[in-house]
Amino acid sequence: MSDTGLDAQPAGAAGEIDDHVTPLVHLHGVSRRFRVGDNVVGALEDVTLNVGRGEFVVVLGPSGSGKTTMLNLIGALDQPTDGHIVIDGRDITRASRKELFAFRRHEVSFIFQTFNLFPELSALENVQFGADVAGREDVGDVARATLERVGLGERIAHFPHELSGGEQQRVAIARALATGNPVLLADEPTGELDFETGVQILQLLHDQTHEQGTAVLVVTHNREIARVADRVIELSSGRVVSDGPPRGGQADIADLHW
Repeated sequence: MSDTGLDAQPAGAAGEIDDHVTPLVHLHGVSRRFRVGDNVVGALEDVTLNVGRGEFVVVLGPSGSGKTTMLNLIGALDQPTDGHIVIDGRDITRASRKELFAFRRHEVSFIFQTFNLFPELSALENVQFGADVAGREDVGDVARATLERVGLGERIAHFPHELSGGEQQRVAIARALATGNPVLLADEPTGELDFETGVQILQLLHDQTHEQGTAVLVVTHNREIARVADRVIELSSGRVVSDGPPRGGQADIADLHW
């Protein structure tokens, strides 16, 4: 039993993974359907994929393709209708609310499109909160250092309403980075940022994979960002239609333009 309270995936169960090649993130036959009136709408259909430690993965697809649904399932904000989800060797598919709460504290971090900052907390306090919830030590030092990394060292005492949209996005990114959790899920992390800052943030996310061994999954509409990924997963109508390296090979972040 892990400190999150989740049992390891039982031998012989659906979604079992060889111990020698266990990925950090494993989805096996995952579907998510919603009932809308008398109709059942499939947001995700029979998705099977693995993401390893230290992988930088970009998830592409048009609106309604299932990108955000997949991130929510991996992050235990939602549960699948069918299939199994195994994170860091633990099957979270039918975990209790208490187990999932502990899982989200210690295993995954989120960067939301809507920022989700606490309006009554300063930039520093917002980032400290993320580090504290994840159980980091020296949360004040961690928060300050992370805000410096995202270029907000001089804005740490400002409240969200005193920051621009791009600055609020960088606080949200700093809060996610400060947790040190092994899985980082980012929904359009550069959407509110100018090109120069967007490239800086991509570099920070990319560094997490190499320096910390973090698995980073980025949902985006921006195909240019996919050029720097280790892998690109494309979704259409809730299904994976391609999964592999970027077309034309992986590019350096310095070569991006949009």
